[in-house]
Amino acid sequence: MIKQVSIFVENKPGAMMEITEALSSAQVNIRAIAAFDTPEFGILRLVVDNPKKAKEDLTSKGFVVRIQEVIGVELQDEKGTLNHMLTCLSRANINMNYIYSFVIRQGRAPIMVFQADDEEKAKEVLTREGIKMIKEEEL
Repeated sequence: MIKQVSIFVENKPGAMMEITEALSSAQVNIRAIAAFDTPEFGILRLVVDNPKKAKEDLTSKGFVVRIQEVIGVELQDEKGTLNHMLTCLSRANINMNYIYSFVIRQGRAPIMVFQADDEEKAKEVLTREGIKMIKEEEL
């Protein structure tokens, strides 16, 4: 499992920059980022090298922050690998709430990060299908 930092952020110019600036000042490296918005507010989801420090720093600056565990899987950069993973989960009747990826891994395969409605079952299915799950320390 990978720790993800989710930040509730106002949907306005400069809002994301305030977060990245705070993390940069705190020496926290952003490894993956995804933004999900509504007209007034959004959720910024990050995978960072130090989730605890990120939460402490952002919370001290008034942001609403939550750390949660998500599943990270390593998928080879080949046609059909994402579809195979999604097919396995679909056949097991597992709903995916969201998904995003990061590819900067210094010559290693990209990682897909997602949250499912039944994470334990998702982990069982992925393990059975031979899909490599990533641990925090492997990032």
